[in-house]
This record gives sequence, structure tokens and C-alpha cells, in this order.
Amino acid sequence: MDSWVRFTAQSQAKERVIRAAQYACTLLGYTLQKGGAAAELRKSISQLEAHMSLTRKLLRLGNSVEALEAAKRAIHLSDSVLRLCLTISHLNRAMYFACDNVVWAGKTGLISKLDQHKWSQRSFRYYLFALILNLTRDVYELRLLMECEARYRAAKSPPSPYPGTTLADDHLSSPVPPATVALPVMSVWLRRQLHLLVTVLYSNPPLLLDLLKNSCDIFIPLDRLGIYPTGSGFVGACGLASSVLSILTMVHPWLKLKP
Repeated sequence: MDSWVRFTAQSQAKERVIRAAQYACTLLGYTLQKGGAAAELRKSISQLEAHMSLTRKLLRLGNSVEALEAAKRAIHLSDSVLRLCLTISHLNRAMYFACDNVVWAGKTGLISKLDQHKWSQRSFRYYLFALILNLTRDVYELRLLMECEARYRAAKSPPSPYPGTTLADDHLSSPVPPATVALPVMSVWLRRQLHLLVTVLYSNPPLLLDLLKNSCDIFIPLDRLGIYPTGSGFVGACGLASSVLSILTMVHPWLKLKP
């Protein structure tokens, strides 16, 4: 089992590179279509994209095993939210890869009379569920880090010369309507939260990259399932961006979000 996981880990780097090339072809095909390029050129780009997609499916054969192993590791995490999100996410990834393997078998003729569209839609649904859980995990970790940063700033800041009073209290004690008071208080709170968000993401590149990658990836199944159609150009750009970010985490492992 361990040797198979190591083998699939080696093939993942190749799959990421081919994925980037595939979505680059998607984006290029959209650009050529909008630019009125020759039909023969657009057909060649489309065929190249299809070949890359089939190659990726071949490289993903057996990835369900790696996803199940990751689920077994995640189930032992101490944090209950991370344990739930990561375990179910990995299980959905395992189902996504299994359905994707069936689609590959249908495209290569190993399984005749296969309803490829149905199995493809099924795989994208599992992919979407996994991405939603990954984004939930990212937001949860982001909230924890923002709370930690806020406590650190509160402990480091000097005590107020008027204990027990806040900006909101000062505004409320002034003879102005409550609606007028709420606007500056909300503005200050939003600026503080935005500053906290930027500080936390800047100091945690793995979380930032994972959040960006999952945010880009989620538009792919949303478009394929018809839930939120965005067009091939946007899907190609999102797929290319997320592929580059994935390659970056493989080249620099410290950028990969753990666990």
C-alpha cells in the first residue's frame, strides 16, 4: 500500500503539468474562437486538449487508494472541525477518482456502452463536494488565525486611559442619532477586520495559496454541472491558475497546507 502511494505521488507532478497545459489549451481555444481564428486551428487545439484530458485520467488511475489513505490519517486529527472536513473531503476525492477511472475506461473502449456523460457528471459532483469542504477548512483555519492575531494585538496594545469605554461608547454618549453612530463604528470594525485578514494571509502563504487554489478550482465543477456556467475562457483561466499554484506547492513543499 505504501509503495503504491509513493508511486501515485510521483505521477501527481506529471499530472499537474499536463493539467496546466490542458487548461492553457482551453483558454487558448476560447481566445482563438473570439479572435475568429481558422476552424482547422481551433479543431487541432480542441483535439490536443482532449488528448491531455485522457492522459490525465490515465495518470490518475489508482489515486482513490491515496485519497483513502489520506482519509485514514485525517480521522485521527484532534481538531473535530478539521477531522470532519478533511476526512469527508478525502472520501469524496476517492469517489471522484473512482468515477473518473470509469470514465477513462469508457473512453478507451474497455467498458462498452457506458453512459460517459452520467459518470462524468457524477465525478464532478464528488469533486464539487470535496472542494466545498476544502474551502470550509480554509475559512475555519483563517478564522482561528484571525482570532489569535486579534488576541495578540489586544494584549500588546497599551491600556485605554478611560477603562471600560470604547469607540462605540463614546459615539453613543454623544447627542447624535443611533443610525449616524453605527456607520463610523462599522467602518472602523470593517477596516480592522480587513487589516487582520491581510496580515494573517500575508504571514501564512500555505493558507493563502490553498484558499486561492480551491477558489479557482470550484468554478470548474460549477460550470460542468451547469450550476453556475461561466464559459470555457473563465474555466480555462481558473484551471490554469490553480494548476500553477499546485505545481508551486510541489516545487516548494513548505507552501503546502498541512495537515
